[in-house]
Amino acid sequence: MEDRVNSLIRWQNTKAGTSGFLSGLGGVMLMPVTIPANISSVMYVQVRMIAAIAKMGGHDLKDDRVKTLVYACLCGNAAKDIVKDVGIKIGTRLTEQAIKSISKEVIVKINQAVGFRLVTKFGEKGLINLGKAIPLFGGIVGATFDSVATNAIGNIARETFISKEEQVAA
Repeated sequence: MEDRVNSLIRWQNTKAGTSGFLSGLGGVMLMPVTIPANISSVMYVQVRMIAAIAKMGGHDLKDDRVKTLVYACLCGNAAKDIVKDVGIKIGTRLTEQAIKSISKEVIVKINQAVGFRLVTKFGEKGLINLGKAIPLFGGIVGATFDSVATNAIGNIARETFISKEEQVAA
């Protein structure tokens, strides 16, 4: 299981890096078009990757609690802090039973923190986008940033949705 999940993460890193590279090639002239396109395409790749990892871990993607944790994983390493504040520990797989025990109030708190974190995440990305103002170099900056961010998000999703036993047994 761990090898399959890691393979998925590597493939998604490649997709995100390609998107980051292509969106940075045009330089400052194309930035008004390429930045929104890059953000939406990379986020799409990342959400699909997290959902696939959750599905591989046997979770029901229609469950609101699972959806909340998928969005929390989008925050990368900050996801650990977000859910820790409401008493959930990421790093040990959350079983279906553990997820079902999350109350509606906790889901609301997580969603509020995730929403705030995603807004600030895109604010941070603005600094990265300054590097994209230079043609070609911007492609390298975009590819590196998007690949590293996607890898971190994939690792958090693996820690959240795949049990240590499944990783060792596979």
